[in-house]
Amino acid sequence: MVICATCAVEYDEPLPDVCPICADERQWVPSDGQHWTDLAKLRAEGRTISWTDREPGLAALAADPGVGIGQTMELITTPAGSLLWDPLGYLDDATVERIRALGPVLAIAASHPHMYGVQLEWADALDAPVLVCEADREWLGRTGPRVELWSGRRDVTDGLTLHQVGGHFVGSCVALWEAGAEGQGILFAGDTVFPNPDRTSLGFLRSYPNKIPLSGAVVERIAAQLGELSFDKIIGNFGNSTDSGAKEILRRSADRHIGWVRGDFDHLT
Repeated sequence: MVICATCAVEYDEPLPDVCPICADERQWVPSDGQHWTDLAKLRAEGRTISWTDREPGLAALAADPGVGIGQTMELITTPAGSLLWDPLGYLDDATVERIRALGPVLAIAASHPHMYGVQLEWADALDAPVLVCEADREWLGRTGPRVELWSGRRDVTDGLTLHQVGGHFVGSCVALWEAGAEGQGILFAGDTVFPNPDRTSLGFLRSYPNKIPLSGAVVERIAAQLGELSFDKIIGNFGNSTDSGAKEILRRSADRHIGWVRGDFDHLT
């Protein structure tokens, strides 16, 4: 198993000349070309994984130094077991044991291909399935019997569900944890909607590094679909969040985006 050094997604050999995820218009290849790494090299560099308890049943994990895109992995723990969301491109024995101590891992899932990380390595270490939205199966650098394809909606356990909403990727999905935020619900959005630094608005892009917007029609579709879910908080894939009133912020941010791409505010430019 080899890892793309730029996005930290795992691949089996024979390797492509260039990581397809990075060569896509939503990502980027370094100016000096493709670089590969592996877990042994990453461990030799002295990496650790930090663990931050956000609230009961929810922990945020991050590699230090960061690996690839540098996402934050969320561990959502329910009475039935856990969901590992947006898996890191790195793992270590200490973190695996700490996760195992909390009970069974029901599933590992990524919001979209940029967040695949070393998901099959995590799956083997935690004896868990990897849930992959079927619309994005072409982006898998590795596959195997632990991969389970799904579309539309997938129940992980009572009160914890995956929903395919598209936009950033056709198979982009979100996770809804109904018990989160003291029972008001948390939406784990990946890059589907992106909590902005002002904490009071959300972004909608096909490519975040290359600043390619989504159309107004797609943003309206996403906002309408998410508007049918019940949540008060949104957590993105880099520890960024909209901590309360998230459904209202979602609708207001969608209307703003749609207005800008339609030209309503051209007089301000």
